Amino acid sequence: SDIPELLNFFWSYDFNSAGMNEYMNQEDSWDRDLLLDPAWEKQQRKTFTAWCNSHLRKAGTQIENIEEDFRNGLKLMLLLEVISGERLPKPDKGKMRFHKIANVNKALDFISSKGVKLVSIGAEEIVDGNVKMTLGMIWTIILRFAIQDISVEETSAKEGLLLWCQRKTAPYRNVNVQNFHISWKDGLALCALIHRHRPDLIDYSKLRKDDPVGNLNTAFEVAEKYLDIPKMLDADDIVNTPKPDEKAIMTYVSCFYHAFAGAEQAETAANRICKVLAVNQENEKLMEEYEKLASELLEWIRKTIPWLENRVAEQTMHSMQQKLEDFRDYRRVHKPPKVQEKCQLEINFNTLQTKLRLSNRPAFMPSEGKMVSDIANAWKGLEQVEKGYEEWLLTEIRRLERLDHLAEKFKQKSTLHESWTTGKEELLSQKDYESASLMEIRALMRKHEAFESDLAAHQDRVEQIAAIAQELNELDYYDAATINARCQGICDQWDNLGTLTQKRRESLERVEKLWETIDQLYLEFAKRAAPFNNWMDGAMEDLQDMFIVHSIEEIQSLITAHDQFKATIPEADKERMAIMGIHNEILKIAQTYGIKVVGENPYTVLSPQDISNKWEAVKQLVPMRDQMLQEEVARQQSNERLRRQFGAQANIIGPWIQTKMEEISHVSIDIAGSLEEQMSNLKTYEQNIINYKSNIDTLEGDHQLSQESLIFDNKHTNYTMEHVRVGWEQLLTTIARTINEVENQILTRDAKGISQEQLNEFRASFNHFDRKRNGMMDPDDFRACLISMGYDLVIGEVEFARIMTLVDPNNTGVVTFQAFIDFMTRETAETDTAEQVMASFKILASDKAYITVEELRRELPPEQAEYCISRMTKYIGGDAPPGALDYISFSSALYGESDL
Repeated sequence: SDIPELLNFFWSYDFNSAGMNEYMNQEDSWDRDLLLDPAWEKQQRKTFTAWCNSHLRKAGTQIENIEEDFRNGLKLMLLLEVISGERLPKPDKGKMRFHKIANVNKALDFISSKGVKLVSIGAEEIVDGNVKMTLGMIWTIILRFAIQDISVEETSAKEGLLLWCQRKTAPYRNVNVQNFHISWKDGLALCALIHRHRPDLIDYSKLRKDDPVGNLNTAFEVAEKYLDIPKMLDADDIVNTPKPDEKAIMTYVSCFYHAFAGAEQAETAANRICKVLAVNQENEKLMEEYEKLASELLEWIRKTIPWLENRVAEQTMHSMQQKLEDFRDYRRVHKPPKVQEKCQLEINFNTLQTKLRLSNRPAFMPSEGKMVSDIANAWKGLEQVEKGYEEWLLTEIRRLERLDHLAEKFKQKSTLHESWTTGKEELLSQKDYESASLMEIRALMRKHEAFESDLAAHQDRVEQIAAIAQELNELDYYDAATINARCQGICDQWDNLGTLTQKRRESLERVEKLWETIDQLYLEFAKRAAPFNNWMDGAMEDLQDMFIVHSIEEIQSLITAHDQFKATIPEADKERMAIMGIHNEILKIAQTYGIKVVGENPYTVLSPQDISNKWEAVKQLVPMRDQMLQEEVARQQSNERLRRQFGAQANIIGPWIQTKMEEISHVSIDIAGSLEEQMSNLKTYEQNIINYKSNIDTLEGDHQLSQESLIFDNKHTNYTMEHVRVGWEQLLTTIARTINEVENQILTRDAKGISQEQLNEFRASFNHFDRKRNGMMDPDDFRACLISMGYDLVIGEVEFARIMTLVDPNNTGVVTFQAFIDFMTRETAETDTAEQVMASFKILASDKAYITVEELRRELPPEQAEYCISRMTKYIGGDAPPGALDYISFSSALYGESDL
């Protein structure tokens, strides 16, 4: 007689929860023929009684008979208060039937208030002890308060609980949870649930599938002893029942879900914290690396600038050439790695800022003086100092070359002059004319006149010596004191010779009237031989004169002058023949008139042999001079070949670098392909550029040969080695920066879930409004771009100013593509927040406002735990034990300004 009434009871429930309605409508929910199976009833009675007692014992009571002990409604109301945490209306204290019905109605009304509509069930059935109705009511309570709120991956109630069991037991052998009846008969599923969460309680490897009773009793005993889950089922009943009661199994299994839910919640919180801390640790490591690299680069610049500013010239050509070699090593060996370090530093800084933005962290602010702009300014200062250093070196080398040439020329002319003046003062100081005969006096007079002529001829050489000395002083010759002393000695001696000459002439003139005649032929020979001899001296000096030239034109000028000199040789030879004719005439007269010529020409020390010997010397020097000039022509032709060779290569390399710069800029704005394709193209360009380095090295070799050959200009090209070096460094930096920009775009795209189509749309819009084609937009262009992208068509100045602070935090006046993407995708980013981290710590701290060292070490991996302990401040509050830590301020600091 109870079957129709009980069926109507279960099928009349109107569950408000979608999960409970779904459960009621499942194909395996209730079977009319099995609903009143005595085995099921027995299992439900045992399970539901144990479940109720697991809650009632919290209030200090329990039930023995489930259909009897709930009849007066008092323990039923107490059970609902314990499991809901809410107060029910005050129960009636009477023992009459209507008092009991009133109390049961209060319990049923409370159940209805929780969204469960009870139809065709009244308090009378419960008061009368109807076991089927009572079990159905308790099952309703279990569904509402123990199962309905279970949610796993968008499934709830029974399906959520089943999915949770499947996920937790999936790794275990011989376990395949598909339902809440026969899947649990061998006990392995229950043991797997316990082992998954508490592996210390069960040795799963020792369990056997053919021992279901042993497995079930093991699970029941361990759960009761260690997990505070009372024994709600009987192992024999489950094993011996073809299909165990589903509601009893669900009730018991739900206790495991609630027992382990807190641990899983703590695990989830710990995982979130570990993730956040790992991001912070990685970012701090990148910050420390940036600081270290920036400090080292700035220190290198600081030490290098004084070396380049030192413009104290060396005294010798060798020392200055060594300085030039040191500077060449600096440009080719020492500086290129620093160029790479500077570029890498900028790349690391951009990557770090991107990671900070993607992890919802504030932008990194380096230490004072170590901003990217500070490093750029320091680098600019280095290049400004460096720019004039090489030019100064070359100027100094030219100056020293000129000084060496002048000093050698001064020594040569001074030696010739000093050789000529040797004995002249003593000669002019003689008083031989006092005891000389008439002929001797006349001879002395004529000899003195010849000397005066010779003295006048040497005046030009003395002036040349003085002029060279003056030029050496003006060019700051290092041994100018020795030059000046020697020049002064020559000038003083020259003045003294002039004075002595004048005095001797006056003496000779006083006695000139004593002499009657003079040998005109000797006198004529002396007069003509002296200038000719001086001419030969000058010619020999010119033919042996050293020269320095730097071009074909200059050596051609010397060759022209030499040719002009050679054109005068026939005329000079006529003069020589005339002088030798005078000597021959003397000999002829003496022979004709029987005159005996004794001794040398009284008017000159020059003999015909002297003239002949010196003339032969001049003729020998002429071809030697020819050979010297031709050798210099060959050297200048070689220098010209070096100029042409360098110019030909530079005219290829310079445009190549410019072309590559333009191609890279085109690749960076090309939206035809994906970012990966752009990256592949850029990597190809980068490899081509690296492979081209050998051409730069070849040009450096030619440049070095040119400098070693003292070639300082080149009319065959507008590209200097410095232009090529700077262009090459800019090309390397540009390709590296462009690759890093694409890498950051890929990082941003992947982190924020941007599709390739969206990215192409962003790039197309950006390129359209990048009117200057320099990879940046002006504020007005940025405003127009926003409007074209569908942003608010009327952007107020205040709102636009706020947006500009986001995309241009450093107030540079431009918007980069990376900043543009960050802004357009900012609202869709899924990032952790300080509030989420606080909530996670609160779970680990069991809802306390502080957390202990022990809790951190228990819940987090060792490295993460020690990271928190070392950085958390002491908790300030009277309710905390000693050593408690403040996780709230720590969570805020994770998303605030870094102390680094």
